[in-house]
Amino acid sequence: MIERPESVKCIELAPGYPVLEIIHPAAWARIALNGGHVMEWTPSGETPVLYLSPDAEFQIGKPIRGGIPICWPWFGPHPSRPDAPAHGFVRTKIWELAEVREMPSGVELTLALSGKGESEPNWPHDFSLKFVIWIGAELEAKLRVRNTGNVEWTMSGALHTYLKVTEVTQIHIRGLHGTSFVEGRLSPERRLQRGDVVINQEVDRLYASDGAVEIEDPCGERTLIVEKGGSRSTVVWNPWIEKSKRLGDLPDDAYPGFLCVESTNAGDDTITIPAGGEHTLLTRVRVRKLKDRA
Repeated sequence: MIERPESVKCIELAPGYPVLEIIHPAAWARIALNGGHVMEWTPSGETPVLYLSPDAEFQIGKPIRGGIPICWPWFGPHPSRPDAPAHGFVRTKIWELAEVREMPSGVELTLALSGKGESEPNWPHDFSLKFVIWIGAELEAKLRVRNTGNVEWTMSGALHTYLKVTEVTQIHIRGLHGTSFVEGRLSPERRLQRGDVVINQEVDRLYASDGAVEIEDPCGERTLIVEKGGSRSTVVWNPWIEKSKRLGDLPDDAYPGFLCVESTNAGDDTITIPAGGEHTLLTRVRVRKLKDRA
């Protein structure tokens, strides 16, 4: 049993559904052990930064809509098995709290999950995962992947970050100008982004980008900055009107209040890890008031 500081408590949002609640002078957050899922994060003096669906289902073995789902070891549909769960299997597994450290500036938590190839029908490989989460004025999430087997394997994945915005049609997404993208399942044609990204329809784009992205939210009077590491691809997603109606754990009218900007290893950015090798996928989120931009 890991000894937890006073700032980290274990609560149950539903019977048998453990969630770590972090109450620290620098930030408030919740992390579900189901999926190793960062559900909510609010830095001190701010409104919530992560979007969590009010219709999210808190049941063991079910993914959570919102926050930061961990998509691994594949992103989207399985490359060869259509009956396999979308976005991999670790977002429905129970993770273990392996380490927690409290500091004046925040709290660092490490969650762990490992498995043998014979235990996963859609992933015949040995693996070890550590998810290191920093909760403070900034949010940092690092997924450390280790190949504990004897042969190399190739993975894709994502830290599927849902960001809370005031009105999605009014935001400006910067940092992707000049990069190429494909529009997910909407269009396979590769295109070039020119200027800011704006949301006025369903967007499901995979950008070839290793840079930071800024989401200016004028109605919320702030900019959300998403930095990353170990990633040469970025997904920008909003389901818009019709797809929102098809998602049972998302209200039909929720789409104006969030946007996903994801640090990914997807498309041409899949990762091959040799036996004994490691890869780290990182996302970092911080808030800047619009009046502080100058």
